[in-house]
Amino acid sequence: MDYSTNVTYLILTGHVELEKYRYIYFLVTLVVFLMTICCNTVVIFVIYINESLHEPMYIFITALLMNTLGGSAAFYPKLMSDILSNNLIVSLDACVFQAFFIYTYAMSEFMLLSAMAYDRYVSICKPLQYASIVKMSTVKKLIFLSCFVPSCENGIAMLLIYQFKLCNFKLNRIYCSNSAIAKLSCGDIYAYNSYGLFIFVIAVFPQVIFIIYSYIRIIAVCLKNSKDFRRKALQTCLPHLLIFTSFAVTSCFEVINSRLEGKMAHIITMIMSVENLVIPPLLNPIIYGLKLKEIFNRIKRITGKQQEH
Repeated sequence: MDYSTNVTYLILTGHVELEKYRYIYFLVTLVVFLMTICCNTVVIFVIYINESLHEPMYIFITALLMNTLGGSAAFYPKLMSDILSNNLIVSLDACVFQAFFIYTYAMSEFMLLSAMAYDRYVSICKPLQYASIVKMSTVKKLIFLSCFVPSCENGIAMLLIYQFKLCNFKLNRIYCSNSAIAKLSCGDIYAYNSYGLFIFVIAVFPQVIFIIYSYIRIIAVCLKNSKDFRRKALQTCLPHLLIFTSFAVTSCFEVINSRLEGKMAHIITMIMSVENLVIPPLLNPIIYGLKLKEIFNRIKRITGKQQEH
């Protein structure tokens, strides 16, 4: 079998229909990118400078938002550069590495959301055992695994991509993805598709089930307790539930898009392909900043002090 590849560069053709609006497109992208950076950084900073927030729940929030910043850094700068460029050529290596970081961000997000669901489950369903179960060492291990495991899983996907002999160099996307590159292969991509299904079955699907199970148990406990207990539980769980729902829905759009690519209008395909890279990173810090009283109050204090000065 010939494992060499004749294609060493790719052309991102997803921007073609938007060329006449490139400056508006660039301005909107820049504003969203800056808002994403600012919103995430503010919440991370507030948690960092307040020692009273150095608890497992807020450490998980910090890790989630830092992962968000990593995903945004892998997506936005290249996108804005391409918008203003007449040359949309990208080397195969650069494309594969962008896909690696974007997929790692997405899979890490699911793992962190699972860890946060576990934290909320123990806090509400086993409050007396919380301190002994959710130790700082446990938090650090879960965060490390949330970074390490997706990196290994996507590293293997990268190696599989490099085994393909590519016969086409036109990638009908505005960013690089493993599945899109694999479709450019001349030969059979059964090994890659099998690996993708394997990762979904052992990694993504169980985490989604675990999060749903955790909330079923949380709801069951809440129904047996007072209104005040339910209110406090809702206050801490609602932001996580909103973020999980947002990320799961937008990720489903990307999966649907990768399966139906070429069968829908280009603009719809483009929007569906970027939603999980645009909406969750922007919404996450806003949801946590507004919904969690401790974070919101400290942001108000900081901004209030700045206004006084």
